[in-house]
Amino acid sequence: MAYTFSFEKLNVWVDSKELVKSIYLTTKDFSSEEKFGLTNQLRRASISITSYLAEGSSRNTDKDKAHFSTVAFSSLMEVLNQIIIAHELGFLSEKDYQKIRTVIEKISNKLSALRKSQLNRQTIKQINDKTIQPSW
Repeated sequence: MAYTFSFEKLNVWVDSKELVKSIYLTTKDFSSEEKFGLTNQLRRASISITSYLAEGSSRNTDKDKAHFSTVAFSSLMEVLNQIIIAHELGFLSEKDYQKIRTVIEKISNKLSALRKSQLNRQTIKQINDKTIQPSW
């Protein structure tokens, strides 16, 4: 079996990857005139969530990791904004809109928890570093 990288073990990354697939399947039914509009924007924003999580997992400090979790959250809010607009324009059914919105809420909670955990680890490390420093 192939090596599993740390981001692949994150539940929030797995959920975000499923969101990407859902967005791709949903947007394939959008009108062709939206190919370079909402379709492209939704697909790019959803992929960026998983990409930022993967990139952040490779960073050395928890502060850097938390930064990428924050950017992933921003991309998630971009997706939310775009599905609201797609729904209001009639490109997205009520059922699909509610389904995607529920997934976004779940991911947003997990991203917030991940970021909080990363920042807490950073704070704990800073406290430990200060208490271990020699006083001379």
